[in-house]
Amino acid sequence: MRFGAPVSRALVAAAMADLGQRYGGGGDGTPVDDVEFDPPNGTFLVAFANGEPAGCAGWRSHSDTDDVAELKRMYVAPRFRGIGLATMLLRAVEDAARGSGRTEMILECGDKQPEAVALYQKCGYQPIPHFGFYKDAPGVKSFGRVL
Repeated sequence: MRFGAPVSRALVAAAMADLGQRYGGGGDGTPVDDVEFDPPNGTFLVAFANGEPAGCAGWRSHSDTDDVAELKRMYVAPRFRGIGLATMLLRAVEDAARGSGRTEMILECGDKQPEAVALYQKCGYQPIPHFGFYKDAPGVKSFGRVL
């Protein structure tokens, strides 16, 4: 699904509201352009449960070498949490990045997202040096994993 599609936009808005509640402000301030999630340099996925949009996640190219994918906008709606949807969505995004030749996935999140940190650790992500928009922010957590 395209990042700019209405269903994608609605899920991203919910994700930003969730982050805003956790950290204050309007959510993730990282600059994101819709076309960054267009193949072959990215992908954006929407998960459905019981016919309803339940979550989303995407990856975009991170480096000039086309080896590294950056996970962005990972979100599962509260009523669909706890059923394994986040793990399935993360694995699907990893598969899409791998299918586009990426060999590593990186991401950043924060210390007020303990369920996200637990998910990434459970799925084999390890701490990496901070990068990107929030690299110097207090509480930032950066992770990576070989695909």
